[in-house]
Formats: sequence, structure tokens, C-alpha cells
Amino acid sequence: MKKLLLLALGLLLCFSLASCKKEEQSEVQKIIQQAQTMSLEELAKKAIEESNGKTFYGVGNSSRGKSALPLFIDYLKTIDPNYSMSFEWQQPKNNKIFDQLTSDGLKDTGTFAMTLIQDGNQIESKMVKTGVLDTFIPKEWAEANGVKASEYKGYLALQTLNKVFMFNNKGTKTYTNCWDFVMPGEHGLYMDIDSEVVGKNFLYMLTAPKYAANLKDAYEALPQAKKDQISATVSAMESEAKDLGLDANGKYALAWIKLWVESYNAQVDDGPICNTLVDVSAKDQFGLLVYSKLRSVQESETVSRNNITVAAYNEGYQGMGGYGYCHYLFVTDNSPLPWTACAFIAYMTCTVDGFSAWGKDMGGYSSNPTVAQGTEAKYQHSTKQGDKGYDWWVNQGKLVLEDPEYCSEVAFTVGSWIELLAKYKG
Repeated sequence: MKKLLLLALGLLLCFSLASCKKEEQSEVQKIIQQAQTMSLEELAKKAIEESNGKTFYGVGNSSRGKSALPLFIDYLKTIDPNYSMSFEWQQPKNNKIFDQLTSDGLKDTGTFAMTLIQDGNQIESKMVKTGVLDTFIPKEWAEANGVKASEYKGYLALQTLNKVFMFNNKGTKTYTNCWDFVMPGEHGLYMDIDSEVVGKNFLYMLTAPKYAANLKDAYEALPQAKKDQISATVSAMESEAKDLGLDANGKYALAWIKLWVESYNAQVDDGPICNTLVDVSAKDQFGLLVYSKLRSVQESETVSRNNITVAAYNEGYQGMGGYGYCHYLFVTDNSPLPWTACAFIAYMTCTVDGFSAWGKDMGGYSSNPTVAQGTEAKYQHSTKQGDKGYDWWVNQGKLVLEDPEYCSEVAFTVGSWIELLAKYKG
């Protein structure tokens, strides 16, 4: 009995120590806890002290981090003119950013100070739950959003981007309903869901009750002749929806997903999609692509933004106009320059100049309402480029917004079902 008692006490002690170790904060997390109580200027002074004369390494899904860093350095120089910092910004392709961060996270002190990353599903499962990345909420960002930094639940989004349905308007076709894009014979240009996983998250989100209901409403608005072309698919998805634990409108979501996955014309990047659609020769073609790609269109006799129509802007358009996903900001848990990382993140999310690397063009919406307002005042995208803005896209444009928690919940069920569709595509 004594041996059993000693064994039990020993096991209890091991569990207690393990629990304590698990709850212990890392050195970077301790710095973040302090940083969340500090202003941008206070963080900037800490950054100057920490990184003067050093090299800052960042990694992200957006190449524009490389454009934001020089602006940040210039800001720090307004506080200390003698400050200097060199930097490198990497943008891994083919979703390899998760492998790169995981590998770097095994070091005692990592190479990367911070990251700007997308795909809420994988961020949650591979980065946050595993302790590779830590969330830092800037004090001024939290105040602008009416919360306390220490009480905010969720990840810090730099911005929401939108991928929207656009079509070449030089032909005879027009698209007035999101179901038009999955009618027989349609083949939209779209980044393959294995090339950019946020596209897969978009399909996951369609099965959420809110968006499935929107799809039902859009389906009911179709002329009977169009309903007849796809009604068999909708009916066939009823049992599938039940098997996957979806609500009564789940069949509409699954039908749209099935028709879309089986018909889209897979592309490797949104840039070539945009280049195709804006050419006068792309009659009756359409795509689902990042709205901001229109910024890079070089006008000529045969190429113009005027050759495409944003579907949701058409009067009377029914259903979703596209989907939205976020670029999230994190400090690496073994960051070599954690104070500088926090200051850089605060600069990007709390100032118009810091966000300008993205905000100067349409289709990127700051998560800070004060910065969003200042960005529109400075660049006037609504009047100069026709961008109706975040609020319009979410409400009138019925943008399907990524929810990392929901995506994670259905990744195995709905996700496996989509994988099968993709496997037998064509």
C-alpha cells in the first residue's frame, strides 16, 4: 500500500509539474504582456534600444511587408536620428510558410522576429496551439476597437482582403446571381484550392448557417429555367448535408461547392487571372480573384480595367459577391527581436502610414477603424477607384468571411468531402 501511495503521489507531482510548466510564460510572452500596456511611442523607444545596428528578419504571405519595413525604420529615426536597422523579408510560396515557421520554432532563438500570415485554420492548428506563434494586441489598436488589449480574444488581423467575382464585359454574357457562376458550361478562373488554402476555407465557410441561408435565398431568386438546370444537384445534396451534420440549408452550400469544384479552371496565381480578364479578347470569361489585383493593370488599346465588371456592383445582383480572409500578425515565440516586432506590428495596425503599404491600393481593409477611416481620407479609393469599402462588401456585397474556429471545426468533415470532390475533378 505504501508503494502504491508513493507511486500515486509521484504521478500527481509529475502531472502538477507538467501543468505548471505548460502554464509558464515564455520570455517573449512576458515581453508581449508588458508591450500590450504601452503606446506606440513607448514601444518604438524599446525597439530602438533593442535593434539599433541589427538585422530584422520577417516572413509573410504578403510581399508588402518588405515595403512596410523601410517606413517603420523612418518612423524610428524621427525619435532617434542615429538609429539604423537592416532587414530581410521572405515570402514562401506554395503554403510552405507553416513548415518554415515550424522549423524555425525548434531553435532556442529563432531567425524570424515576426510573421504576417494567412489561413486561419492552419494558424490555429499548426502555429498557435503548438506554441510557435504568440498574439500581440497593440494598446491603441484595442482602444480603437473598444476593447482592452489584455481581454481581447482572437488573433490580430492587419487587414481583410476580398476575392470577388469579376467578368469580362466585352461579350454577351452577364452574371446577376452567384449561382450563375456554377451553371452548366461555366468555368471560372480560380486559384486551385491546393495552391492557396484560404480558397478551401471559403468553401468551408459556405456551409455555416448564415452563408448557407444566403445561398438558399439566391437560389430562390433564380428564374425557373436556371433552377431546373441545377435542381437535381441541390436535391442530391440533402442527404449529404445530413451526414455532415449541417442544417437544413446545408444542401444549397454543398450543391454550390460541388458545382464549383467540378467546374472551375484551376490557376496558379491571381495575377495571371487578372491579366487574362482585363484583355479585350477574354470575352465571356470570369474569375474569382483578389480585388486589389486591379491596381497593377497597365492600360492600353486592348487592356483596361473597363473591360471587366465587378459582379456584385451590378444593380440587382443576388447572393455573395466573393469572400474575405485576413492577414494576421504574430510575434514568434522565440523571436530574436520581440520589442522591435511588437513596435512594427503596432506601427502597421495603428497608423495610416504604417498601413500604407497595403492601404494605398483598393481591396485591403484595415482592422483598425481609425486607420481605415484615415486611409480612405488619404487615398479616396471609393471615389478614385470605385471601391465601395469594407462595410458595403460585408453587408450589401454579402462577403463570406473566414472564421478560423469554424474552419477548424469542419476541416475533417466538410474538408474531407471537398477533398474527394477535388480528387475526382474532371
